[in-house]
Parts: sequence; structure tokens; C-alpha cells
Amino acid sequence: METKMALNYQSKSQKRSAVEKSMNVFLIVYLCILVSKALINTVMKYVWQSEPFRDEPWYNQKTEAERQRNLLLRAFTDFLAFMVLFNYIIPVSMYVTVEMQKFLGSYFITWDEEMFDEETGEGPLVNTSDLNEELGQVEYVFTDKTGTLTENNMEFKECCVEGHVYVPHAVCNGQVLPAAAAIDMIDASPGAGGREREELFFRAVCLCHTIQVKDDDEVDGPRKSPDSGKRCAYISSSPDEVALVEGIQRLGFTYLRLKDNYMELRNRDNDIERFELLEILSFDSVRRRMSVIVKSATGEIYLFCKGADSSIFPRVIEGKVDQIRSRVERNAVEGLRTLCVAYKRLIQEEYEGIYKLLQAAKLALHDRERKLAEAYEQIEKDLILLGATAVEDRLQEKAADTIEALQKAGIKVWVLTGDKMETAAAACYACRLFRRNTQLLEVTTKRLEEQSLHDVLCELSKTVLHCSASLTRDSFSGLSADVQDYGLIIDGAALSLIMKPHEDGSSSNYRELFLDICRNCSAVLCCRMAPLQKAQIVKLIKFSKEHPITLAIGDGANDVSMILEAHVGIGIIGKEGRQAARNSDYAIPKFKHLKKMLLVHGHFYYIRISELVQYFFYKNVCFIFPQFLYQFFCGFSQQTLYDTAYLTLYNISFTSLPILLHSLTEQHVAMDTLKRDPALYRDIAKNALLCWRVFIYWTFLGVFDALVFFFGAYFMFENTTVTSNGQVFGNWTFGTLVFTVMVFTVTLKLALDTHYWTWINHFVIWGSLLFYIVFSLLWGGVIWPFLSYQRMYYVFIHMLSSGPAWLAIVLLVAVSLLPDVLKKVLCRQLWPSATERVQRSSSRRAPADAAPSPDRPLLMDPEPRPRRK
Repeated sequence: METKMALNYQSKSQKRSAVEKSMNVFLIVYLCILVSKALINTVMKYVWQSEPFRDEPWYNQKTEAERQRNLLLRAFTDFLAFMVLFNYIIPVSMYVTVEMQKFLGSYFITWDEEMFDEETGEGPLVNTSDLNEELGQVEYVFTDKTGTLTENNMEFKECCVEGHVYVPHAVCNGQVLPAAAAIDMIDASPGAGGREREELFFRAVCLCHTIQVKDDDEVDGPRKSPDSGKRCAYISSSPDEVALVEGIQRLGFTYLRLKDNYMELRNRDNDIERFELLEILSFDSVRRRMSVIVKSATGEIYLFCKGADSSIFPRVIEGKVDQIRSRVERNAVEGLRTLCVAYKRLIQEEYEGIYKLLQAAKLALHDRERKLAEAYEQIEKDLILLGATAVEDRLQEKAADTIEALQKAGIKVWVLTGDKMETAAAACYACRLFRRNTQLLEVTTKRLEEQSLHDVLCELSKTVLHCSASLTRDSFSGLSADVQDYGLIIDGAALSLIMKPHEDGSSSNYRELFLDICRNCSAVLCCRMAPLQKAQIVKLIKFSKEHPITLAIGDGANDVSMILEAHVGIGIIGKEGRQAARNSDYAIPKFKHLKKMLLVHGHFYYIRISELVQYFFYKNVCFIFPQFLYQFFCGFSQQTLYDTAYLTLYNISFTSLPILLHSLTEQHVAMDTLKRDPALYRDIAKNALLCWRVFIYWTFLGVFDALVFFFGAYFMFENTTVTSNGQVFGNWTFGTLVFTVMVFTVTLKLALDTHYWTWINHFVIWGSLLFYIVFSLLWGGVIWPFLSYQRMYYVFIHMLSSGPAWLAIVLLVAVSLLPDVLKKVLCRQLWPSATERVQRSSSRRAPADAAPSPDRPLLMDPEPRPRRK
């Protein structure tokens, strides 16, 4: 039932990236600047016009109607006119360019051949392109264990029946059983009563499942069926069930088929046994068990139940509980997945009562799932324990390397699993989430039986917080040798107590204590978690006071809730269906591919889009601030500095293509370097390139450049030596000169910021400048019949015919770029970041590498080429 709830889980808020939120905040700032400019100019206009000869000069007499207009109405009209004049400071085209960059950039993931899995024939999927840059900001990774860190390829290891351990492929007291390789009895052979329980256990495992048998030679991984020469395969939504049935098959009992509601199996004596399937009590992640009710050929009715030890042992009234529990705990410590098996006999009257109870629940129109759960609770009790099973799920290839790389990148990794604590802890040690020197802290049900929750949390808080003052950032990744490395283990029951509101309706005290402990632990393991508890954990961290960026990754339907809750959800295209992949933002074939997705693709996405956003605000300040200054020289008459064509095409044609291609192809550091040095990921953490300090720098750089453009051109026009050759410059020539210097400056600024040059970068950057020159020559060199005015006729050519204008363009562009060049040189020499140190060492080591290799296609150089199928 909870799995269904997980599938229907909806995140309350639409996912938006940190970059998008920063863009909206910056846009509000620029909107305030726009309003301020309009207000200043409106006020200054009426101050300027306070003198009568300025308000109504002889060449612009007002009509009587204009003189009688209300002053407030005139002021409001002027305010709106200035708003329209300065509205270009709002980079509307930036949002269009950002969407194009995200959409086109998302193909680099799907085209990446290194993220293609040959074994499954699957490649990465991008379900949304809105969160590309968020991959470069992840601070917490929440991962499932089974099928995500492990292969979800189960192998039956052993079973324990009445205290006796059975291991396939071994000899049992010198006797080889028919239709099986062998059995190793660790303990003494069972007696007559024990043998009956043993066979009942094997029958229970053969019958308590939802496996389908398919006879088909084309089935992947065919297995030989013992009753015929045909090939057959066991098919189930759970790999555990297949492993158990195959393991019991090697021990002498073979499940054959479900036919006409009868389940058939072959016993050790090679006889076919038929059981009528009466009821199935389906598995769900809350009960952590499933049951079947079957009727044998002799008329006996059995309820067989299998599930997690925590859900079976409390319902058992008979059986060798201590011996089986001891074996279960031993197997769990070794990292094996364990299940317990129990049964009870039913008389006909009991079954009829159960049938009526189940039918009433199934036919209920309201609260059907709750009534079914209550019915299951009443039925699955007073059981007799038969034994336990153990299967092994091997760790995925390079899972440990991936986790280690993520930790070096400053990302905290949490494992959220429904497995037993010992099993999950063993897997965490295997994948290097926990290390040998890690001190494990426990908040588990077992400990809470001895101490109150408040005492446990306070004790752990004192343990981890005493060294928090000396905690370096490396300790957060569990890689510092200077401080104690802590790991936290918590189970679902303890988490429920932490999240449970107090009597006063508040649960913040326990939550804050728990969060303080987690912040100072290098890794956290949450075991025995229900699907919605996984989402609760993600939400708890997501809305903590630091508001970190979270990523959840899983492979099954029980992971959907946390995938939807996290800022970024990634599904593994695994063996438990495609629910996780369909509900995720991105899907990858294996956990190891997460390393490149975050450390390379995420890093590039964030760098590229942050530069795109800052550049757009910068070039719009350069564009409009001269227009604002011009009003002080034209009597605040709302006269435009630039021609209409220039106003329209500045963001559409002259400066749009270079930044779009830059944001798709830029590589400030080589991909191999990013994979080799995960610590570079920390340079861009916490939205470092879109913080207020960087935003203010870009804005003031735009203001400085605008001052250089405007006053540089203004002083050139004021200089009599410049115009002594007889040439006369008007306001359109002045505006064209400012605009020309501006286009060259912002384009060359982008060229200075480019680290990775390909032919397409050269084409769009120099091509944009050439296009501007050609357009200006045509626009001012031809009398266009469809225009009612010809104010730009011969203006551009007239300007270029002046030698001082050429000199002014070169000098003003150089002066505009000088502060940014000096800042880059000084910062790289005096306060270099880790990325800048890598760039400097790379340039020294291989200067020739700056040129693309001729044997590689340059257009797709930034990422691997698409796979051809």
C-alpha cells in the first residue's frame, strides 16, 4: 500500500533551480533600478523645465490644451515614457536564451558514450532540462541501497530451518539428494519431526511468492526446468523471490507452475504436489511481509508467511526463535539479505472467517487500503517460526569509487534503505561510506529501549559537537585525519519518534538536535525506512536552516517519494521496473555514472549558465546606462541615443549568438581534470558564481564601461581639434559611435572569458562583429523606400571616414576592458582559486592543447559524440 502511496506522492512545490531563483532576484533589483532611473529623470525634467524659456522654447511652442493639462497627469505620462525608454535594461531575451541553453545542453548527457551501459543497452535519460545547472550545486546525496548501490542480482546463500543450516553445493552427511547438487548440514541432522518441519519450510518458500513461470527459449538468462526438456524462466517483480525459489530448487524442491489456480511443485522424491491457492496477502513496505493461504491435496489449509525478521518475530508464538535470530543477525553482519518464514494451520471454520474478513475489506468503498491492512494484521498472527533465508546482493562496479569521489567533492552521502541495520552497515563499509576509523553513533530501537530519546540525542550531540569548532570542511567529507570521523545509524522507528510532534504540537527540539548531529557526521545510514520516511528525511534536510541542495537516487517504486521530494531526482534504470526512472528528473543505467553526471556535466552546466546570466545583465547595463546619461544632455526630452534598429537588434542579433554558443561549449577545465580532482566541485558550491559579490562586480563593471563609452565619445566630440577638419557630427553619429564601441567591448569581453576555443567560437564571435559592421553599412548606405525617415543615411560611413573616430573606438575598447583584465591577473597571482591553479598548471604543462585536435569533430568537442545505434 505504501508503495502505491509513494507512486502517487506529489512534491508540494514545483522544482526550480538555485540559478533560476537568483535570476529572479537579480531581475527584481534591475526592475528597481529601472523605476529609479525613470523617477530620477522625471524629477530632473521638471527641475530643468522650471525655467520658462526651457519649458517652452521659441521653436517648440505648446498648444493651449497642453498648457491646461494636469501637472500630475503630465508627470505620470513622462514617467511612463522614461520607463519605455529604459526598459531594455530588463534582459527579457535572457530567459529565452537560458531556455535554449538548457534544452540544447541537455543533449550532452544523452550523447555521452561513457554513460552508456553495454550490459543493459541503456543510456542516460533527461526528463527535464530545467535542473541541469542544479547538478553542479548538490550538497547532499540520498541513495537507496538495493539496486542502486548493489546490483539487485540476488544469489541464494543458505537457509536455516529449526536451527539447522543448509548450504547448496555441499555434501549433506555423505548423501547427495536427488535433483539437487547437495546440502551441507552445519548442525546435526534433524529427527523425524525436524524433517517434517524442514520439508514444510521448503514448501513454504516454493509457495509464498508471486513468481510467474515462462516457457520460452527466447527468455534472457534461460534456466532448465527439471520436469521437461523445455527452457523456462522465473519472472517476478522482486529478484529476492527468484533467488529463493532457485535456491530451494537446488535443495530438492522445485516450483513448477501456477495453473488453474493450483500451484505445482516437485519434491525430493520426484513427486508432483498440488496446492490450491486460496488467498494472497500482498507484500507492502509497511508490513514488510507477504502471505499466501493454500490448501493441500489432503485438505489441509496452511498460511505461509515470509518477511523481515522485525515483522515476523513479534507474531511468532512457537519455534526455535533464539537459534534462528542468532543466525539471522550473523548473516546480516556479513551483509546478506535475510528473510524469516513462518506458518500456521487453519481449520475450515477459521478460513471461512478469514475469507469473509478479506472480502469485506476488498469490497469496501471507503478506506479500502486501511481496512485491508487491519485485516492482514488480524490474520497474520500466532505463527509458528520455521526458519530464515539468506541471499547475497553484490555491490555495483565502482560504487565505492563513486561515493569516495562525491565525498572528496564535499558532498554528504546518506544511505536510506529498508534493510536490516547489520546488512546495511556491512554494505556501507563495503562501499567505503563508513571507514575503519569511523566512530558509529546509533539511534535505534534497541538503544531507545535502554535510554529515552532525549537522553540519546543529547549524549550524541555532546559527542559530536565538542570538536565542531575545529572541524574543517574536509571533515564533512569524511576524509580528514585531524578530527574524529563520525557516522550515524538510525532506524525507521527512531525516526518516527524524532518526527512525531510533541504534546504542544512541536517537534522542532528533537529535529534540531538530530540535524546538529547529522551535520557533524561524515555519513548517515537510515535503515528500516518506509518509502514516505525516506521523503521525510529528504524534506527535513531540504528545509533546514542552510537550505542545502539535495539529490535523491533510487531504482524502485519505493524510492519515488524521495526522488520527487529532492531538488534533483535521479532514477536508476534497473530490475525493479521503470517507476523511478519515469518519475525522476534524470535517469542513468548505473550508480557509477552519477560521478560524471555531477562532477563533470553538473560542473560545466553551472559554470556555463552562471556566466550566461551575469553576462546578460552586464551587457544590458552597458547598453542602457549611456541612454540614461544622455538625458542629462538633451533636456530630459526622452530622445533616444541609438537608432531604433540598433535598439531592436542589440539583444537579438549583435550579442546573442556568441553568449549562447559560449554557454554550450565552454570548458574552463578539461573533463579529465574534473574527474581526477573532485575537490574542484567545491569552488562552485553554494551558488558561488551567482552570489551578490559577483553580481555587484559585473554590474559595476557594466556601469564603468558605460561611463567610458559615453564620456569618451563625448570628450572626443567636444575636442575642437577633432572636428577641425570640417566634419560635423550630429546626435545620431554620436550615438552610433557609442554603440559601436559598446558592441566591440561586450563581444571582446566574452572572448577574454573563453578558455576553450573551437572553430565555432571563432565563427560566432568574429562573425557577430562582422555582421554588425555589414549591417550598419547597408542600413546607412541605402535609402530604404519602406521607411518614413532616413535619419541614419550615411551616418555610419561618415563616422568611419574620420581618423579620430577610429582612434576613439580602439582606445575606448581598450580602456573598457583594462579593469577586468587587471582584476583577472591580480586575482590569479595573489588569490587564486583551486580551479585557477589547475588552469595555470595545465597551461604550463601543455600549451599546445589549447588548439583542438584535428582528428576530433570541433562542434561537439565539449562532450562525447552521440552513439550511433
